[in-house]
Amino acid sequence: MGGAHSHGHLEITDSAEDEEEEEEENFQSPASERDSKKDIKEEDEEEEEKQRSSELRTNDTTSSLDEVEMKLRALKLKYPSRNPTSSNAVKLYLHVGGNTRKARWITSENFTSYSFVKASYINGNEDDEEEEVSDAEEQGDCLWILKVGLKVKAKISNGMQLKTFADQHRVDFVSKGVWAMKFYNEEEYRVFTTKFKDCLFENTYGIESTDENKVKVYGKDFIGWIQPEYADDSVWEDADDSVWEDAEDSFLKSPYSATPVKANQDLREEFEEAANGGKIRSLALGALENSFLVGNSGIQVVKNFSHGVQGKGVYVNFPNETNRKNSNLVNSTPRKALLMKAETNMLLMSPMNEGKPHAKALHQLDIETGKIVTEWKFEKDGTDITMRDITNDNKGAQLDPSESTFLGLDDNKLCRWDMRDRKGVVQNLASASTPILQWTQGHQFSRGTNFQCFATTGDGSIVVGSLDGKIRLYSNTSVRIAKTAFPGLGSSITHVDVTFDGKWILGTTDTYLILISTLFMDKDGKMKTGFCGRMGSRISAPRLLKLTPLDSYMAGVNNKFRGAQFSWVTENGKEERHLVATVGKFSVIWNFQLVKDSCHSCYQNQEGLKSCYCYKVVLKDDSIVDSRFMHDKYAVSDSPEAPLVVATHLKVSSFSISSRR
Repeated sequence: MGGAHSHGHLEITDSAEDEEEEEEENFQSPASERDSKKDIKEEDEEEEEKQRSSELRTNDTTSSLDEVEMKLRALKLKYPSRNPTSSNAVKLYLHVGGNTRKARWITSENFTSYSFVKASYINGNEDDEEEEVSDAEEQGDCLWILKVGLKVKAKISNGMQLKTFADQHRVDFVSKGVWAMKFYNEEEYRVFTTKFKDCLFENTYGIESTDENKVKVYGKDFIGWIQPEYADDSVWEDADDSVWEDAEDSFLKSPYSATPVKANQDLREEFEEAANGGKIRSLALGALENSFLVGNSGIQVVKNFSHGVQGKGVYVNFPNETNRKNSNLVNSTPRKALLMKAETNMLLMSPMNEGKPHAKALHQLDIETGKIVTEWKFEKDGTDITMRDITNDNKGAQLDPSESTFLGLDDNKLCRWDMRDRKGVVQNLASASTPILQWTQGHQFSRGTNFQCFATTGDGSIVVGSLDGKIRLYSNTSVRIAKTAFPGLGSSITHVDVTFDGKWILGTTDTYLILISTLFMDKDGKMKTGFCGRMGSRISAPRLLKLTPLDSYMAGVNNKFRGAQFSWVTENGKEERHLVATVGKFSVIWNFQLVKDSCHSCYQNQEGLKSCYCYKVVLKDDSIVDSRFMHDKYAVSDSPEAPLVVATHLKVSSFSISSRR
């Protein structure tokens, strides 16, 4: 069950264990980073006190020992220089103890220095030959590396999860452990952060970080993304705190209460049960009576309740191996399940090859009879084509009993498919030949769009995420030309979601989430979204949602953000209240209102694009397949949100969010 499980222990270096050489700091876990901030400040004061005490004791030593000490100091054999004016001087800390009660920071190096170097990368590893910044020459595949003393050598990337503390002149980051660097003054801190951003830009885009190149990458309309202080951020200031007062008091109030959430606090686990029929592969939540767990051999039906989902004892088996061999679909577990026709039917899409999402066809399952009624084939102009993703026409389309169309996406195609023939009559599903879906609306774009994922608003407008990080907005009337195209930040968009009203977009990358407002004021003074018109230069800067360096490290090097979504509403006038994403064994939840609040404490003392670290984590014992909030109709009077459903490969759990009591 979700709870305060131990995440294990960080390895302590030999130098950290030597108490004579390095001081140990009894910090609290960064789950309460407010304490860690205080302790890092206090550590320097304690060190100064120890030095003063040492000087008093020195007066009692013999003159011969004094002479030896002076000679050792002169030779620099015993005492390293502590001159803060030395080039790139920093103090380096290592975090140990994970998220346990014994978590603390220890001093790794009392006095060291950092440097930015360039290194050639081969298969993701830095070459042995490195060049200092001052001597580095432009080379083919050279990337910037951060070196700190003899302990740290890391490729500069978003994967470092660098977190800044301007008021402390400190940065935290991940590199085979969780580290903190403290600078001796504000100027040195500014020099480092500026150079880090420049190196990150160059590593990401392959060009030097200049104003001209930034405009080339982002476009002149997105100058606010380059220099957020010049962006129109009025949308972030309109947060209605009164609506969320109870939620803020009971859930995610402190930006330092990161991981993990205890089951008896804000999130209360209501149900948990084992999956039937093999591992769970995907989760299809219904807004009506049932939801569905798609597994290796079939679909488990669970019943929706006001406090979550529970098993109903019904299981729909997929066709056996013999029948599958005669199928036009490849024998593999469905990767995508899409509810349709008032949730009485489900479309199941299986990839052609393991590890790749593309499919040439899909199954249609009649949920009421528990049978696969047909296979549909993707075809355009008499030629078989593939699709990498499908979705409903709009946010509430799965509740429409007459729904017969859905949207499809491939690397360079965006289209609408119709399960009726051109005469408007439903195709004969009993036909011996595989029925062909009708391409009713769409466009095949020039190569290079590299579409990855998409989602729809309440009125059917479409948002599409791409491999290069771009996010495009299409109106509900045409998919040929994007009304708005947001630039990428260097990371691929692996999943995208949008609010029912189309005002907010949530993009998922491997290392962070990006929250974008689509609102802008047109030339007539009317408020619109980027789905309806070109936003021009009247664009606000986005917010980034990240894990703290410690949580990122605890989640595991190979675990990435997946499937970030808003809570689920399908009616005008209702607003989404939370965001949820999956990282390994973590289900991470943000309060949407707090994220939108420009005065939120997370954003204080931040420069550039602001990041929110205010979240809760549900920790499971197994890797999480999916985390989603149930439909808003299942929110009860004593909760500000519908239940959260968390599915691992082996179990499904439901959590309710309690209000202040």
